[in-house]
Amino acid sequence: MEPVLHHLVVPGPRAKHSDERRVAWWEWNATGQAHPAHVVVCVHGLSRQSRDFDVLAQALAPYACVVSVDVAGRGQSDWLADPMAYQVPTYATDLAVILAHLRQRHAMATGTAEPYALRVDWVGTSMGGLIGMALASQPAVGLRRLVLNDVGPVIEPQSLQRIGSYIGVQPVYPTEQAAADALWAISSSFGPHTPQEWLALSRPMLRPVQGGWTLHYDPDIAVPFRVMLSQGLTEAAREAAHAGEQMLWHMYDAIQAPTLLLRGRESDLLSHDTAVAMTQRGPRAKLVEFDGVGHAPTLVAADQVDTVKRFLLEP
Repeated sequence: MEPVLHHLVVPGPRAKHSDERRVAWWEWNATGQAHPAHVVVCVHGLSRQSRDFDVLAQALAPYACVVSVDVAGRGQSDWLADPMAYQVPTYATDLAVILAHLRQRHAMATGTAEPYALRVDWVGTSMGGLIGMALASQPAVGLRRLVLNDVGPVIEPQSLQRIGSYIGVQPVYPTEQAAADALWAISSSFGPHTPQEWLALSRPMLRPVQGGWTLHYDPDIAVPFRVMLSQGLTEAAREAAHAGEQMLWHMYDAIQAPTLLLRGRESDLLSHDTAVAMTQRGPRAKLVEFDGVGHAPTLVAADQVDTVKRFLLEP
């Protein structure tokens, strides 16, 4: 099946090229119901986009409506006028607006006044997991189940340096295949993929430009990231990093939804020690690690898809 593209006008930071700002999502629904009572919201990582979840969405679509979101500045969503607004608080606010829209849409279609009649689950990869933590820590948001894909309250510094080496760099590639090969060079930690699987993951990452293809995100998403890295190891930066970790742990400890934590066994972003700690506090996440994978599992391999599917569809 093919998904349907939707847009929603959201408040907050202005768009770069228009008076109103829109956030986009792709919707998959093969349940046979126009408005199923179960929605799975999928949110991608820092430099990725919504179509990363195509394989998982097709596996879940017969059982639930799947909503895969392009975070601001990526994919089909509008770019921001202020680069410093490319941060988790903006994204979490946008996603809260989308969740409210989905609940209102379901209520109007089904005639129910119950605000939580729509069961909402969350699958977040890396940055998408941090956004999910921010929302799941607020009981009023009403997330039923949470999947955190290779992310937690502690982000290992070496992963930030690795990501900083390529985020925002957008050369023009002569062909889609050349672009896919370049993406693989910086993404091999995702684990084994067939050439066909990798090309399918890469195509939605690209947009045509004069002379070929470039990446389908605003290069300015790198600005806040580079500001953070430029602060280096000053005392103030260390204190800010520590305060940020404490805030994330506080959010994690407030989560009440059953939580599944996925980790690539070779991840340089989520350490094994942090993952184990996440099984012992807060929602006491169920941890599943995948061999031969770093940061982050792409949820394309059958064992990864089956792990998420079982967790979200069990009673």
